[in-house]
Amino acid sequence: MSTVPTPFADTLLGATIAAVVPRDAAAERAARERLDQMTKPPGSLGVLEDVAAQLAGIAGSCPAPLLTPATVAVFAGDHGVHAQGVTPWPQEVTGQMVANFLAGGAVVNAFAAEVGATVVVVDVGVAGPLDPADGLLDRKVRPGTADLAVGPAMTLDEARRAVEVGIEVATSLAPDSGSLITGDMGIANTTASAALVCAFTGTSPASATGRGTGVDDPTLARKVAVVGRAAARVTEQPSTPQAALAVLAEVGGLEHAALAGFILGAAAHRTPVLLDGVIAGSAALVAAALCPAALDYTVAGHVSAEPGHRIALAHLGLRPLLGLDLRLGEGTGALLALPLVTGAARALRDVATFDSAGVTEKSG
Repeated sequence: MSTVPTPFADTLLGATIAAVVPRDAAAERAARERLDQMTKPPGSLGVLEDVAAQLAGIAGSCPAPLLTPATVAVFAGDHGVHAQGVTPWPQEVTGQMVANFLAGGAVVNAFAAEVGATVVVVDVGVAGPLDPADGLLDRKVRPGTADLAVGPAMTLDEARRAVEVGIEVATSLAPDSGSLITGDMGIANTTASAALVCAFTGTSPASATGRGTGVDDPTLARKVAVVGRAAARVTEQPSTPQAALAVLAEVGGLEHAALAGFILGAAAHRTPVLLDGVIAGSAALVAAALCPAALDYTVAGHVSAEPGHRIALAHLGLRPLLGLDLRLGEGTGALLALPLVTGAARALRDVATFDSAGVTEKSG
């Protein structure tokens, strides 16, 4: 397996990693104190109190600003491993779904409209050409990855460039967005996700590989075998950012790389990022290995039906807000979680304290 010969000096990736700082501990303490003084029993908002404190730490102020407007970036790419028969869906569906996103006809569009979010689509590696359109960013690094079943999916340079696409997109969106949301599209991308989960967590291919778009038993067995062959080339879990990039190039996808960069870029701009399903979860494993502090800025919107997603979230120490057995991707689960996160921020800002409301606290 290839290794990175030098650190990320003089690259956007290196500069972004250097710009990420941990959350503001003082702001989080202030949020915890205010939450305990609010007109409710201490701790009664459960996980949302943790979210509210996290948002204050991200912003560096208490209360934190609201998370609207929100923007979901759908990163689209194709996968050479499609040739292994890991999905019954034709590869051209990736490009067709991009057109559907741009026309407003996908589930991500419906959910985004419901919560007032904007959808941006980024072509980081769709195999076929796409016509220019409003809402489409052409950032193609290469037309799909190579087949990860037989060799590296990308070169190291391509992997870094794809990560930097995500950084650039986050950097462009963060100034006008209260929060960023991960989206993805790519036929066969759950195969690459499972390989990444195996490589970064050490779990077995059988445990990390799911049915994706709903494959039958023979296809699932073939998919598990493909993931096993790819993961076997990663002889140890990556312990340095350079090794993490090498693993990403070996078994990842272009949209996984861009999503990892999207997380890093959001963190560098102190913007909360809501993670969607298994594609985002496996990309978050990469982002955390590249820059552990970036994880401070992520909220897991949900846990999907894909088994590798639960494994990734547990490895990262992230608690998902929703569990609806979704397995669509696109950013749909994260969008559904957005009202919970904005509600936590609004409660921290708007709910009166016992003193200000003239409410008597419990004794003892």
